This record gives sequence, C-alpha cells and structure tokens, in this order.
Amino acid sequence: SSDVSSSDLPAAAAQGYKADATKVDVKKYPKYAAGQTCANCALYQGKAGAASGPCALFPGKDVTAKGWCQAYAKKA
Repeated sequence: SSDVSSSDLPAAAAQGYKADATKVDVKKYPKYAAGQTCANCALYQGKAGAASGPCALFPGKDVTAKGWCQAYAKKA
C-alpha cells in the first residue's frame, strides 16, 4: 500500500492529517496534545517501531507513525 498523499487530500484534509504531528496547527485542532501520534492511536494498524503503517481511516493507504489527525483515539 502507499502512503496517504495529495490524491487522498480531501479525506486527509477533512481529518486534519499531518505526516508530522509536531506540525499540527493547535489553534485549528485544539484537541491535539503533544505526544499524540498515529503510532499510539487505536486506528493505527502498523507494527510497533515501523515508520508507517495502515490506518483504519484510510483503507489501502499508510500513514506515518509520527503523523496525527483529529480522529486520534488513544490506544488502550
């Protein structure tokens, strides 16, 4: 599968997806908290330690482990 890219922009933009969580606009996404990344999100299906992996939100696409979007849900 390929990484979420500009061809997926409508879906990714709708979720405020950023490939690098440190670049999230906290004014626009006030629910973002430092330390939240795709890697520790319940929707992320990548292997621990991998640079990227599948996300339930973007079928057939990978997100970066260090990314973030507003659908973030802390992994149990």
